[in-house]
Amino acid sequence: MLGPWRRFTRWLAHWMPKRLYARSLIIIIAPMVLLQSLIAFVFMERHWQTVTQRLSTAVVRDIAGIIDLMETYPQDPAYENLIRISRERLSLNISILPADPLPAPGPKPFFSILDSILSEEITKQINRPFWIDTIGDSDLVEIRIQLDNKVLRVFARRSQAYASNTLIFLVWMAGSALVLLAIAILFLRNQIKPIQQLATAADSFGKGRAGPPDFKPRGAEEVRRAGAAFIVMRERIERQIEQRTTMLSGVSHDLRTILTRFKLQLALVGNRVDTEAMEQDIEDMQSMLEGYLAFARSEAEEETGNFNLERLFGKLKEEGILLERGFTSKIRGEPEIQVRPNAFSRLISNLVSNSFRYAKNVSVAADHRDGWLTITIDDDGPGIRKEMRDEVFKPFFRLDEARNQDSSGTGLGLAIALDIARSHGGDIVLDDSPAGGLRAVVRIPA
Repeated sequence: MLGPWRRFTRWLAHWMPKRLYARSLIIIIAPMVLLQSLIAFVFMERHWQTVTQRLSTAVVRDIAGIIDLMETYPQDPAYENLIRISRERLSLNISILPADPLPAPGPKPFFSILDSILSEEITKQINRPFWIDTIGDSDLVEIRIQLDNKVLRVFARRSQAYASNTLIFLVWMAGSALVLLAIAILFLRNQIKPIQQLATAADSFGKGRAGPPDFKPRGAEEVRRAGAAFIVMRERIERQIEQRTTMLSGVSHDLRTILTRFKLQLALVGNRVDTEAMEQDIEDMQSMLEGYLAFARSEAEEETGNFNLERLFGKLKEEGILLERGFTSKIRGEPEIQVRPNAFSRLISNLVSNSFRYAKNVSVAADHRDGWLTITIDDDGPGIRKEMRDEVFKPFFRLDEARNQDSSGTGLGLAIALDIARSHGGDIVLDDSPAGGLRAVVRIPA
């Protein structure tokens, strides 16, 4: 029993709409449609059919009474008094026709409760050959009864044998349901809109983009609380980044001053002592300081804008020529993307420069489709062991000397690249390259 239920729930989850607005509409519409259907069914079954049954029974009873009078009191050959009484008292227009054969039965209507009930009552009460015509938009129903030597034709108003107020009921029921649904949809849209605005603002902030400038908490109390909490969180993060950047700028100024003094003192020492090792230490400290500041600045706010991948790949190709490295690139999809230009350029440049440092040939493939940008960088270098691929993204982490032959490296290139990718709402994954080296896959929404 549990297996079919799980299959049903999976099937339902697959076909159910994914958006909150559509699901809310189903929650509103489905009960209303079900309720209206039940009401209509009960009305059809208990009211419409019952009333039509009673009306048809009364009409057929009157016709049966007329036939009994015709057969019991045949003194009036023209039946003038009977015709007058039927018209004035019973609202039935009757006429006596010659004993001709009845017309051929017409096509049965697809759905006509009057046709079936009236035929059933004539068979039950009169039990003579008959022909009826209930089809069409006429207000009259024609009934012909085959008597012994004549045919009785009766014209009755449709309302005498049929509950004609049914259509009005159904129209009012459907019309009121549509009006209520329109009002519900209008109010529901106003309730869903603040949630959509909050989602847009959160998504933009997660991608490092400026959110809607006019975003304010609106809607129900719970939605307002969520919007206010998001604004406080965004301000706290921006303030933290600003404070860290300001602090590091001050630290940079102080450390640079000290390093400048060291350099000046070493210059004044002259050739009296061997200062080469100390100068190298100062250069390393300067490089590490600049790298750390660059890493910290990568989180600083930068406005998003248009960025051309073709232009970036062209610059990387020129860099590869200067370094005597092979470089190929291809772009699938639109080359224009919306990112933070300086940060994104630094992201790709860090990864490609890392490949130039350890490999002879580098290839880059960009795939921009379905709202995502995927950039794959392959090289033929020594690669990185699987157990070290998460470690290399840590700040100041440096691999062994066999891989890290560049003494000027600070261990911040991949950390900065990952930080920029995540600030755009994406990520970087390292894998084995088909070229034999390392593959770096950057995937961000764009």
